[in-house]
Amino acid sequence: MTAEGFLEGRRLQMARGVLLQCIMGGYPPARFYGSDDGDLALVPDSAQIHRLPWSQQPRALAICDADELTGGSSKLSTRGQLKAVIARYAALGLAPVVATELEFFVFAPNTDPTQPFQPPLGLDGRREDGHSAFSISSNNGLRPFFNEVYACMAALGLPRDTFMHEMGVSQFEINLLHGDPLLLADQTLLFKHLLKEVALKHGLTVVCMAKPLAHTPGSSMHIHQSIIEIGSGRNVFSDKAGEPTATFRHFIAGQQVGMADFTALFAPNVNSYQRLCHPYASPNNACWSHDNRAAGLRIPASSPAARRVENRLPGADANPYLAIATSLAAGLYGIEHKLEPSEPIQGEFEVPDNLSLPCTLHAALERLKRSQLAKELFGKEFIEGYIASKTMELTSFFDEITPWERRVLAAQA
Repeated sequence: MTAEGFLEGRRLQMARGVLLQCIMGGYPPARFYGSDDGDLALVPDSAQIHRLPWSQQPRALAICDADELTGGSSKLSTRGQLKAVIARYAALGLAPVVATELEFFVFAPNTDPTQPFQPPLGLDGRREDGHSAFSISSNNGLRPFFNEVYACMAALGLPRDTFMHEMGVSQFEINLLHGDPLLLADQTLLFKHLLKEVALKHGLTVVCMAKPLAHTPGSSMHIHQSIIEIGSGRNVFSDKAGEPTATFRHFIAGQQVGMADFTALFAPNVNSYQRLCHPYASPNNACWSHDNRAAGLRIPASSPAARRVENRLPGADANPYLAIATSLAAGLYGIEHKLEPSEPIQGEFEVPDNLSLPCTLHAALERLKRSQLAKELFGKEFIEGYIASKTMELTSFFDEITPWERRVLAAQA
């Protein structure tokens, strides 16, 4: 839209079906988004209008809500779903607080998708080979790229906590400061967009796939969650003596109850399960533990005021609005129904059958189809539409024969 049209308050409308558009560009049958495929109104959030600092031509980006023309948020909108979950907490006098940790890879341009990604050439003319985890070296030659990333984050008002080189080849992680869940989802979306745009300026490719390289750790989007009492700001996961509360236990139990049903919402792509089934500290279970990275739900070491639950299931490819909404909704379900968690695990452990998670997108979608809890928390329209879109993507994947199949199976009798 032109700046003049935006400033005049001109309404921007969009076909309702776009909210269910699959990643290849197609759409599920119209019955999933209303047979008329009527319009939605895109209503800009006045707090999320940003001048894009990396653009030479003056441009701005406005994050919008997708509202029905008859009023109210569209049930197909993931941002709307998150706002609804936050409202359910507010009705109980509570406010969730979250932080996201986003991992990503920085690669050289990849013009042939049949070939593996490669790290960019370093200052010494060589490519990183995997020995730079947690290093402070600038040898990879990415300092100019990251300097512009930091400058653009500051210009967009995205406060960062810590930044590091992660375990993978040319893999990095940034932690955003904790705060309001909607704000953090917006910031995570903006940060991923910023990364890709700045990378293009520097002749690089940023990849937020869950598992872009074989034999290498995948990329996560861990979600740290706590709940405060509106008014006092007290963390309701800790009592006055600094001990864990019943609310803390109920929240963990709700997460456990929902994780298997909701795996397809946390891990939305075929590639997501490459990360989960080759763990490298990417747990595919609903166990919980005090500071054990093999558990799907980890309680980081912290002071009582900072007691929180880390959901380690979502990958970097997850929709931040949907992943945060799903995690918080599951925790709230546990609080409302006073559920009790399993016993915490420590050290090496075997995952009990009742705490194991689907290991393929097909299995995760089948589990989601059967989930009455998902329909209760997010509505039948959203869940059925989501499944329809993701089923199209899975079918498209199965329409191709992979290099592994040609290499290994062609010679078999």
